[in-house]
Amino acid sequence: MSNFFWWIKLGLAGAIILLATACTVTTREVGPDEKVIYDEGYHFSDKKAIVADLVESLLTKPPLLQSTGRPVLIVYGIANRTSEHISTSAMTDDMRQQLLQSGRVRFVNKVQRANIEAETSYQYGGNVAVETRIQKAHQVGASYMLTGTLRSIEKKQPAQFRFKKKSLMYYSLNMELTDIQTGLIEWADSTEVIREASKPFIGW
Repeated sequence: MSNFFWWIKLGLAGAIILLATACTVTTREVGPDEKVIYDEGYHFSDKKAIVADLVESLLTKPPLLQSTGRPVLIVYGIANRTSEHISTSAMTDDMRQQLLQSGRVRFVNKVQRANIEAETSYQYGGNVAVETRIQKAHQVGASYMLTGTLRSIEKKQPAQFRFKKKSLMYYSLNMELTDIQTGLIEWADSTEVIREASKPFIGW
């Protein structure tokens, strides 16, 4: 009988050790170019591929391809039409950065307009020397407006008896460059991310 209880204690001790090991938190550094995917949803590594595709398209097609100067663009953001909380501003920030680094375009800083207006008002408030304050009505107007829409579609296998269930996630980002003077769309392109996941019915 004593051996029986000894084996029970040994089994419990082993289970506790196994549980403690499974619950141990581990961390590691992830490189910016490393593709890390845990499920079929949107991941940070998707942003880099999406941005690269659209920036290349924008720079190698009209109207920017035919432009002899550095047209001024303004970003009016990407509408998120998915059911997820995805930072679309991170996409436009990266696009703006890469387009600026290309030396082919310039951007109006729409985000800082209120701060620019506040600084202008301060300089004309009497505290700044006249010869050093900026001149009003010298801001540059944008020629093109960059906008986009992010959409997603989720498909799941119908309910049937199986050991694993599969789901498919589709993301599509459509971008447009609109001539502000004419209202015409001068460039449009899209990029897609399609991912399938297979998950067991029993798991953590």
